Amino acid sequence: MRILALDVGERRIGVAISDPTGTVARPLCTLRRGSRAEDFAAIQRLIDEHAVDRVIIGLPLTLRGEEGPQARRIERYAQALAESLPVPVEMWDERYTTAAAEEILRRADRRRRKRKRESPDVDAVAAAVILQGFLDSQGGPPPEPT
Repeated sequence: MRILALDVGERRIGVAISDPTGTVARPLCTLRRGSRAEDFAAIQRLIDEHAVDRVIIGLPLTLRGEEGPQARRIERYAQALAESLPVPVEMWDERYTTAAAEEILRRADRRRRKRKRESPDVDAVAAAVILQGFLDSQGGPPPEPT
């Protein structure tokens, strides 16, 4: 089962994808935001290209686990996206993912200036962190048929 994860920001959408077994997430790309129709068409192309079965969208809860204005905007976006896609769309708590993504990139020994110049990478890595958290919560891949 291939799963696509989205980290939806105001200017960019970080995208990550799982391996075919639904065990490991990896950054895929970063999309520049356009109109909803443009965003949804780009996401649909990725779903078709990678044979995706499900989409996970990061839900930006507050540090206290509450929904703020940004979370409500993302929920409306996710609902509209779900209505336009042929696959299920689910929300997943994304607290701390950008910080985790920045730490991953820092540990990968990228200079700060280079990270700033390549900031869209952070969005795709954040989507991978969201997706890996979701995958880990699912208890691993289904057993092999015997």
